[in-house]
Amino acid sequence: MKKESFIKRYWLVVLCGLVIGAAAVVLTALGNPKNMGFCIACFLRDIAGATHLHSAGVVQYFRPEIVGIVVGAMLMALVGKEFKPKGGSSPILRFTLGAAVMVGALVFLGCPLRMVIRIGGGDLNAIVGLVGFILGILIGILFLKKGFSLGRAYKQSKVEGLTFPVMLTFGFILTFIGVTFFAVSEKGPGSMHAPWYIALGIGLIVGALAQKSRLCMVGGIRDAVLFKEFGLLAAFVGILVAVLVGNLITGNLNFGFEGQPIAHTEWLWNLLGMTVVGWGCTLLGGCPLRQLILAGEGNSDSAITVLGMVAGAAAAHTLKTASSADGTGANGPVAVIACLVFILIVSVTHLRKEQ
Repeated sequence: MKKESFIKRYWLVVLCGLVIGAAAVVLTALGNPKNMGFCIACFLRDIAGATHLHSAGVVQYFRPEIVGIVVGAMLMALVGKEFKPKGGSSPILRFTLGAAVMVGALVFLGCPLRMVIRIGGGDLNAIVGLVGFILGILIGILFLKKGFSLGRAYKQSKVEGLTFPVMLTFGFILTFIGVTFFAVSEKGPGSMHAPWYIALGIGLIVGALAQKSRLCMVGGIRDAVLFKEFGLLAAFVGILVAVLVGNLITGNLNFGFEGQPIAHTEWLWNLLGMTVVGWGCTLLGGCPLRQLILAGEGNSDSAITVLGMVAGAAAAHTLKTASSADGTGANGPVAVIACLVFILIVSVTHLRKEQ
């Protein structure tokens, strides 16, 4: 009886996980980089490069998947009457926390989604990242229990809520007008991409499903610890199963630490990089994918967080903190420590006093 109840309650979360895993496999087969197929951090990094916010020539491309996710979430929210613009909760801190999360993700080389996708491809370095991710979430939960809060969000106008999705859509349309607006990589990960219409379509489907299912890579672990609710964790399983099966079918399964696509073996910084991601996202209230979904629902706080992530990606490549297949960037370790200290300060200074 309990099993039937669980399936009935969380079938959409499982479906969303399976779709995301399948999307990663399909997009990889059609041109996206291996073991990256569907990575929010990588996609935002490429958009930062495309818009000339950094000059790393190998990671510049206006990724249609991001546009699809936000617009798909917006359309689903409008249909379900869940488009409720709000914001005003510590915008500068959210922007900076978003930047810190991106710095950590680019030291590890991937967001929580890519972490699971990499595990499904046999990359054992991603398991180290998973340990760090869980550690970061657990630290964040400690502060949530002590009363951490970034403050209240307030109701805003529909124009405010629509600004971010419209801005993204307008930027995407500009990519068809002329190459002079945006940079496009001629080699490296930025030059590897599926046809735009397939990438956009998959993004729309994922955005709609993730909005309806409330899928969040951080929320699954957070809810399991705080409320003994394990439904969102089913998304992890769905993604992993779909990617694992897809890699078995396509012959891309490769277990080990060495020789993994766009990954490095420096375990300490893989672990601490994802600790930054887990901790920062717990304070922000959701993983990078969840922030995009909330931005699509009209949440300007999440839109600001995403813009912070784009700025963090630009800073990571400009300041040489981002990793590569050869290892961490020259300033990567210093950046990770600085981000951990910053997040600790935010955590301690935003504990609500007992009334």
